[in-house]
Amino acid sequence: MTSGYDGSMRLALEQAALALDHDDVPVGAVVLDADGTVLARAHNDREGTGDPTAHAEVLALRAAAQAKRSWRLEGCTLVVTLEPCTMCAGAIVLSRVARVVYGAVDDKAGAAGSLWDVLRDRRLNHRPEVLSGVLAEDCAALLRTFFADNRLR
Repeated sequence: MTSGYDGSMRLALEQAALALDHDDVPVGAVVLDADGTVLARAHNDREGTGDPTAHAEVLALRAAAQAKRSWRLEGCTLVVTLEPCTMCAGAIVLSRVARVVYGAVDDKAGAAGSLWDVLRDRRLNHRPEVLSGVLAEDCAALLRTFFADNRLR
C-alpha cells in the first residue's frame, strides 16, 4: 500500500533498524506535527535501558511532548512500523494524537484493530484516526528476520 506516509514510514524503518544494535525487537516510530514536520523519532530500547516501557511509540511520544512543551499532541501523527500494543495504544489515546499510521499487523499483541481495538474504543475520551498497512511488507520483513535470527541462537 502506498500513501502520503511512505516517506515517514521509511524514517520509522531507519529507527527500527537501530534497535538491532542492542538486540531489541526492531520497531521504530516517528511523530509528525500538523504540518508534517518530524518532531521526534525513536526505536525500541527495552534491552538497552532495562525499561519495559521503552517501546518506540512511548519514547517518541515523550520526545514529541518535550519538543512541543505539552503532553497534548493534538494535530500530530504517530507513524510506527508495528501495530501498537495495549500499553502504547493507551499512551496514544492519553496524548491526544490525531492519527496513527502503522505498517505491520501484530496478531499477538496488536491494539489497533487486530487483537484489540483500544484506539477506536468508543468508551474512551479520544479516538485517533488509524491508517494501517503502510509499507507493511517492509516492516514485517524486518521483524521476521529478527525473530528467525534469534531462534537460531
